[in-house]
Amino acid sequence: MLTPSSNTVLEPVTEALVSALPEVSVHFSRFRVTEIGLSDAALGQFTLDKLLDAASLLADAKVDVIAWNGTSAGWLGFETDQQLCAQIQAKTGIPATTSVLALNERFQQQGVKTFGLVTPYRDPVQQKIIANYQAAGFDCIAEQHLNYQDNFFFSEVSATDITAMVEHVAAAKPDAITTFCTNLRAAPLVRSLESTYHIPIYDTISVVVWKALQLAGVDPTRINGWGSLFEQ
Repeated sequence: MLTPSSNTVLEPVTEALVSALPEVSVHFSRFRVTEIGLSDAALGQFTLDKLLDAASLLADAKVDVIAWNGTSAGWLGFETDQQLCAQIQAKTGIPATTSVLALNERFQQQGVKTFGLVTPYRDPVQQKIIANYQAAGFDCIAEQHLNYQDNFFFSEVSATDITAMVEHVAAAKPDAITTFCTNLRAAPLVRSLESTYHIPIYDTISVVVWKALQLAGVDPTRINGWGSLFEQ
C-alpha cells in the first residue's frame, strides 16, 4: 500500500484489520506528505511520478494489489485517482485501487445520496471535497472539520474529538458518514459509532482494505468487529 511518510495511523490500523486473515500480508511503500492544503507546495506532494515510484517498489514484492491509502483525490478531483490506477496497472501489471475510489464505489453500491463528512482538514480543502462530491451526485448535508494542516498532527486527534464530530453530522441523518483521512484514528471507533447512531460509517482506511481484498480474491466479510462495511 502507498502511504504518506508522516502517516502514523494507517499501517497499524491496516495490519489490525487483516490480522484474522492468515493468508493476507500487507506491504507499505512511503513518499513524503507533510501538510494538506491547496498551496502549490502542498499540491506538489501528490505528483504522479512520486506515486508511481512508490508503486514500483511495491511491485518488486510481487503483491496482488496496489492501493493508494490517501484521500488527495477528494480535493484534487476523482479523475486523478482513476489516472493513477490506470498508470500503476500499465507500469506494473498489478490491479490498483485507492481510498477515494473505494469509498465512491461503496456509496454507489449502497445508493447513498446524502452523506456526512468528518475530516481534520482546513476550510478550503473541506470545501473542495464537498464540491467534488456534489458534482458526482453525492450531497454533503452535514460536515465537521478541525481546520488543521499538519499531516502528523492528524494522527493525534483523540477518539473523543472524532466521536463528537460524528455525533454532530449524525444529527442530520445522512444516508452515510465518512471519516475522510487516512491519518485519522477513526476506523477502530466505527462499530461502536454505528451501533449508537444506526448510520453506516465508511472510514477511508477501511474502504481501501475492503476493495483491495476483493481485488485479491479474499472475502472481506471474514473481517469482524470493524463495522457494517465488512458485513455485507
